[in-house]
Amino acid sequence: MGRYVIRRLLQSIPVLLGSTLLIFAIVFALPGDPIAALAGEKRQDPAIIGILREQYHLNDPLLVQYWYYISGVFFRGDFGVTFANVPVSQIMAGKFQVTLNLALTALVFEAIIGVGLGMWAALRRGKAADTAILASTLLLISVPTLVTGFVLQLVLGVKIKQWTGLDIFPIAGITNGFRSYLLPGFVLAGVSIAYLTRLTRTSLVETMRADFIRTATAKGLPRSRVIGRHALRNALIPLVTYLGADLGNLMGGAVITETIFNLPGIGEQLFKSVYLREQPVVVGIVTVLVLIYILANLVVDLMYAVLDPRIRYE
Repeated sequence: MGRYVIRRLLQSIPVLLGSTLLIFAIVFALPGDPIAALAGEKRQDPAIIGILREQYHLNDPLLVQYWYYISGVFFRGDFGVTFANVPVSQIMAGKFQVTLNLALTALVFEAIIGVGLGMWAALRRGKAADTAILASTLLLISVPTLVTGFVLQLVLGVKIKQWTGLDIFPIAGITNGFRSYLLPGFVLAGVSIAYLTRLTRTSLVETMRADFIRTATAKGLPRSRVIGRHALRNALIPLVTYLGADLGNLMGGAVITETIFNLPGIGEQLFKSVYLREQPVVVGIVTVLVLIYILANLVVDLMYAVLDPRIRYE
């Protein structure tokens, strides 16, 4: 397994380089001058502009700028500084924790609710409960996150507080500790819950039709053991794959949710940095997200052998 892990890590290097270069090139191609944007509508001294452009290598070709950036990341662990001379790592440190907490909260909601509803629907296939769950997930997929966020913010945040006097679900900021992430976490996980519910239902239904399930049932094993130990364990492989990949999606797609609930995460920072053409910040955030994708997929691959003993890494 050790050789497999090393090989996968080596394979991730070109993925990391290609993705960061692509994002760097996109930001590089955006119109406007990031140095001029620092002064807003004020007129800057051309000499100062020239010094700043030289300091941040803005006069160099794209590949040269990218080399300065990526060499700093690989050899010094330095994500660079913004055009306001603020270290990128310092910006990401505080905001990254907010988005990570939000994404992990959403992932927990997704795993518990999605797998639970999927199992409930699969075990009642063709019945009213199954139809209701499928219809509900389709509705959840069809409604934009922007709408879901404002509706739940109004109903669960504002109305419940008016009716009960209890601030159960805070609707803005992170001043209420863990509770601050409950409502935005559920909103962020909404679409993923719907997809995971459908995936769980489909995977479990197909597994229940397998020969080894019929054999286990014919041997007289209890239904709970057949489902829990045999059917669900084999059905979890595609679910673990989806959850591992979705962690990066949740972190990268938190822009709307963080805006609705006024959470100071990397989604908000990414939006501002793209607008200001802050290449180091944008590429730094993307680099961290790519690393999360790579590590999450590596963990998922290693979990396959735990879920299915027939899988070996040679």
